[in-house]
Amino acid sequence: MSGVGVTTRETGGRQGDRGALRKAATACFIGNFVEWFDYAAYGYLATVIARVFFPDSDATTALLATFGVFALSFVVRPIGGIFWGHVGDRHGRRAALSVSILIMTFASFSIALIPSHATIGLLAPALLLVARLAQGFSASGEYAGASAFLAEYAPEGQRGRYTSIVPASTATGLLFGSLSAALLHGLLDDPALESWGWRLPFLLAAPLGLIGRYIRLHLEDTPRFCEMQARREQAPADEHAPIRLLLTEHRRAVVIAFGVTSLNAVAFYLLLSYLPTYLTTELDVSETEAFTSSTIALAAYIAAIFGMGRLSDALGRRTMLVAASVLFLLASVPLFVLAGQVGIVALIGIQVVFGVMLTMNDGTLPVFLSEIFPTSVRYSGFAFSFNSANALFGGTAPLVATWLISVTGSVLAPAWYLTGIALLALVAMLASRETAHEALRD
Repeated sequence: MSGVGVTTRETGGRQGDRGALRKAATACFIGNFVEWFDYAAYGYLATVIARVFFPDSDATTALLATFGVFALSFVVRPIGGIFWGHVGDRHGRRAALSVSILIMTFASFSIALIPSHATIGLLAPALLLVARLAQGFSASGEYAGASAFLAEYAPEGQRGRYTSIVPASTATGLLFGSLSAALLHGLLDDPALESWGWRLPFLLAAPLGLIGRYIRLHLEDTPRFCEMQARREQAPADEHAPIRLLLTEHRRAVVIAFGVTSLNAVAFYLLLSYLPTYLTTELDVSETEAFTSSTIALAAYIAAIFGMGRLSDALGRRTMLVAASVLFLLASVPLFVLAGQVGIVALIGIQVVFGVMLTMNDGTLPVFLSEIFPTSVRYSGFAFSFNSANALFGGTAPLVATWLISVTGSVLAPAWYLTGIALLALVAMLASRETAHEALRD
């Protein structure tokens, strides 16, 4: 691995401060939950949003346009990763996290206020795109920042356990997004849903986001960052920008991080965001059944994710991530085949299996990406590689899946796409080394 640095001593009492650790965990959970609840609401209500903002198109074209807006919001994420990484590595993890959640809150709340296409015409989808771009920019600092924050607070030997809070909070946001969509579909008819019902989840962004920001503003920065700042003050030097250091001294780590994150990006958005739409549009499953099965799968994901984080502490990051890639490589197509042939109970079982497979990757990835970069570029390295992979593969996953089905005529096209990405992640992980039993690099 390039850019191998020396490790520092344990941070002693501060790192072992359980009160500070619990407060950091709570702040990261709430903030990440808010970010991804809003993202989930957009994905789960995609068919309704398509009718509101693209009413003149046929159903497939409108859905493609809606997922296109979803994908475009990811274009800014590598740029956001560089920006938030710079802020986090130079000015503190807390500073970056406190501002990013404020931008996400404002952008999400704004979506609820955008008039429909019937009211203001093409300006409606244009405003939707602007709000989504702001969401993408803010989200690019959230996952990476929260993971690095917890990795630097966690005691040695428990980093996997604590950083698994980040994907758990993400999935909890998706779960509440799924529950909200299921509730809205169950209680409202189509006219009410298209008129005002779809706006309700986005209105919740304001109070939830402000609570998250308040908690983050009252955190101390991580012991690792404070120690690094103290060293900088004692021996000031002309430092290059974090992104320059990253791309000159840590290129190998960036490539590995990008490759392994690709599986997380595609699998996460295909299985936890796009799948309800896939079930209703391609397999003729009712919307209520699709959202119910996805909700149960998300609950299983959340239940399993903490166990996977603990397993990564015991078995190692490389072991867990290689195993996840192999499972997706072998099982994706067979499980998609079964999904088109079984009833709702078996379909729920298939989604639960997919969810548990995904937790092997997602429960390990945050700590792995935190460990392969040193403190001075940890936020930047995580944010840039993670967001680049999500921009290329994650945000486009629903769009690519819908397009592949329309081009090939095969409902198995998303499964083959997922298989190819799993192979890419496997190659990346085979080129990595184990990091679980080492101290964080400084």
